[in-house]
Amino acid sequence: MYHKPVLLDSSVSGLNIKPNAVYVDATFGGGGHAKEILQQMNSSNKLYAFDQDEDAQQNAIDDARFTLIPHNFCHLKRFLRFHKIDSVDGILADLGVSSYQFDTPSRGFSIRFEGPLDMRMNQHQKLTAEEVINDYDEGALADILFTYGELRHARRMAKHIVGARKKRINSTVALNDLLADFLPKGNEHKILAKIYQALRMEVNQEVRVLKQFLEQCKDVLRIGGRLSVISYHSIEDRLIKRFIQNGNFSNEPAKDNFGNPTRYFKKCGGLQTPSEDEINLNNRARSAKLRVAERI
Repeated sequence: MYHKPVLLDSSVSGLNIKPNAVYVDATFGGGGHAKEILQQMNSSNKLYAFDQDEDAQQNAIDDARFTLIPHNFCHLKRFLRFHKIDSVDGILADLGVSSYQFDTPSRGFSIRFEGPLDMRMNQHQKLTAEEVINDYDEGALADILFTYGELRHARRMAKHIVGARKKRINSTVALNDLLADFLPKGNEHKILAKIYQALRMEVNQEVRVLKQFLEQCKDVLRIGGRLSVISYHSIEDRLIKRFIQNGNFSNEPAKDNFGNPTRYFKKCGGLQTPSEDEINLNNRARSAKLRVAERI
């Protein structure tokens, strides 16, 4: 089941939708953002949505203004050009795993259900979480757990996993049981969520994909166009914040050949987070952060 998207009203209003304009929903999912965008558009607007997940593609909207592109949003420029679109007026992205993906045991995203160690957003790609757990060497596995999960005991966890490879670790329950000694009582879910986040980010190359997407946003958005992005953990939010502020992913601003700072965006308002009411309705909303910026 796809739930109402987090920060729906704020993220869509951040696009500042105008008539006769072109918009992109980079993470279509259940279509919640797309439906709200369509409601605010007139008959001459166009909305292009991206989603590489076959399950999400079943939610395509029957509307002449809407086109679903069944690919990862890191291919933004390529497929917009295929549809003869060189520039757009707004881009929205909700970077979270959908409730449907979490609640479908066979996808392997959830710590709550027994399922295969899969975690692929694109069911046709080869790499799965099972391969990461069973085939990566100890150093690479430790780096993933530390960098993407921000786990203090990443090296010990990796050593423990590698030492348990006498038989293949192929289910979420097997992984949870294997790591039980690293789960402090009363805090088990928080640590497991970080482990699963790290594996998912590696499987789907989420940092690389986000960087490629943001770089293309500056090329595709018209001057005055809006970028509205929801993230769910500090790694993503840091990249988005730096790109808006500095035009790159470091702490220092990008500079032109004369040493002048090169900026592509100005932020629109401050960081937005869900209300208590929204968190009470959907506990997964608690970590969401929305940043809106305008192309300059």
